[in-house]
Amino acid sequence: MNGAQVERFFATLKAANPAPQTELEFASVFELLTAVLLSAQATDVGVNKATRRLFAVANTPAQILALGTEGLESYIKTIGLYRSKARHLLQTCQILIEQHGGEVPRSRTELEALPGVGRKTANVVLNVAFGEPTMAVDTHIFRVSNRTGLAPGKTPLAVELGLLDRVPEAYLVDAHHWLILHGRYVCQARKPLCNVCAVIDECDHGRHLKSASA
Repeated sequence: MNGAQVERFFATLKAANPAPQTELEFASVFELLTAVLLSAQATDVGVNKATRRLFAVANTPAQILALGTEGLESYIKTIGLYRSKARHLLQTCQILIEQHGGEVPRSRTELEALPGVGRKTANVVLNVAFGEPTMAVDTHIFRVSNRTGLAPGKTPLAVELGLLDRVPEAYLVDAHHWLILHGRYVCQARKPLCNVCAVIDECDHGRHLKSASA
């Protein structure tokens, strides 16, 4: 995918969805952090189902801590790896209170120092909450970037750095949302829906399919 194709790729995605949003439900930066922490190896639908119940009774670090381990686990037990996630979230809440006045920090270094918060989670918070042009490379973005030829890479970090280098500045803040949604609903893992893909003409895989069938 060359530079002109990259531009057309994102212009097309933007035209179809001018203001993309995360599908995780949240009403504060802390709720966002909590939802993203819980979302590892889980679906957004499953996380939202759990956090709707959780946030109705506890949506601050102090309130989460007050639930205790068993209390917190009772709200998130439908989510995979819920025991380790509960432990990490409680530890994170303690650190937020002791070191950050109960607020979610805005720096990558401080975010990644929180238990259960890796680079991808930090990127989501920095982008969604604070509007920074980061790339939270999940399985969808990794697949789309490699399949389309947008930013091929063997590791999530390689893909992230490739995207930051190749995505035009005008699209950077929203790019990871477009890529996630495209991977989730169109460029799916087992059977990509190339027949309904709006960016097939810019995609390496799509152009190969067209030339093979010509």
